[in-house]
Amino acid sequence: MAFTTAPDSTAAEHAASSTTDDKTPHPDVPTALAAARARYIARNPLSQRQHTIATASLPGGNTRTLLHTSPFPLCLSSGHSASVTDVDNHTYTDLVGELTAGLYGHTHPVLRAAVHSTLDDVGVTLGGTTAQEARYAALLCERFALQRVRFCNSGTEANLHALGAARAFTRRRRVVVFKGAYHGGVLSFADGTPAANTVDRDDFIVAPYNDTEAACAAIASHGAELAAVLVEPMQGAGGCIPGRRDFLHALQSAARAAGALLVLDEVMTSRFAPGGLREALGLAPDLVVLGKYLGGGLAFGAFGGRADVMGVFDPRAPGALAHSGTFNNNTLALAAGHAGLSAVYTPAACAAHSRLGEEVLAQLRTATEGTRATWTGCGSVVALHVSDAGARDLVRKDEVVEREDLKELFWLEMLEQGFWVSRRGMLALVLGTERAELERFVDAVRAWCRRYWAFVGLGGEGGV
Repeated sequence: MAFTTAPDSTAAEHAASSTTDDKTPHPDVPTALAAARARYIARNPLSQRQHTIATASLPGGNTRTLLHTSPFPLCLSSGHSASVTDVDNHTYTDLVGELTAGLYGHTHPVLRAAVHSTLDDVGVTLGGTTAQEARYAALLCERFALQRVRFCNSGTEANLHALGAARAFTRRRRVVVFKGAYHGGVLSFADGTPAANTVDRDDFIVAPYNDTEAACAAIASHGAELAAVLVEPMQGAGGCIPGRRDFLHALQSAARAAGALLVLDEVMTSRFAPGGLREALGLAPDLVVLGKYLGGGLAFGAFGGRADVMGVFDPRAPGALAHSGTFNNNTLALAAGHAGLSAVYTPAACAAHSRLGEEVLAQLRTATEGTRATWTGCGSVVALHVSDAGARDLVRKDEVVEREDLKELFWLEMLEQGFWVSRRGMLALVLGTERAELERFVDAVRAWCRRYWAFVGLGGEGGV
């Protein structure tokens, strides 16, 4: 079923035809932002109070940097299906989707049953191997074309262990990564250099994303010392910028020519096609990194690929690489993950969800035509970009300077409209979200453009 929102209904057309009431006058962006922030504070006194309490025991009142927002973050009290509710009793349609980990929503009956039956019949933290490990490993190997796989507790861990495997197998140290990449809390390259907390900082060579010539030159020039090329087929935290097919295939060929391994980080993107973007793009990586939704909403990571490479972890072999982790085989995540992938996010469900995401992306792009805003993404994960240039077809996030003031204004206004969106503008669709709510969101985006046309429209002055 297609959206009912008219495909040719652009923000520019609405701005031209709307009434004076539709376009509430604001003299400049700072004034509009100040008003939106004041409404935010007035609407959320209990969240503000909870934040103050949290600062007494948590640095900044926070244990996950991304979730901090100014003047204070909203405090959630519960989630049900595809919605969340805060302590001030506002309920929102969840468009954050726990940044792709919350694919199944918050109370999926299949996952609830799997967790409850595991608690009742199996138990937790058994301190030994269980049949659940082999069962879920077999499903992941079949679904994502892996010969062997191992489990851990997050995408960060999975990337670290995948690089460890590549280094042990090749007996080399260095790794080509890409500007804008995020491979976990200690593997971040947002501005083109390793972040301060990135491990083994001197071992990374940072190349531009979607620049085939520059990337292949970097691989060739460091070939003798190169263990791996680590790449996301769509940069997630880097603005939901899809990798071009020719670029990714060139990386694969260049890595093999250099004797290095191609490590494909599909922590976010494995949900886009039944076999991940690897399958959709026709890639044959040496190792694949998985995580997020594959734990069924619980902490989870996995990495796998070629049997000979993964064999470096085989404890039966002399000199095997150690891979420890108390909760690597925790019973709850293995049960929830298996239930979700086998009974809920089947290949057919995956394909349908990605088609829905592409519909939403197309509608959002139409809604923001003629404005400083645009949308990028793939499948069911998209991101908002706002720049003075109004660039449409981004191949790298650093092509534009983001108007963070306008993105904050967007975030505040969407919260008021009942949509849980991330401050940075990334959306990940949750299974079970009503189409009517997605249509309402597209309408809200169009209304935001109309209301702030003087700032957002390309014909305006940006409201600076």
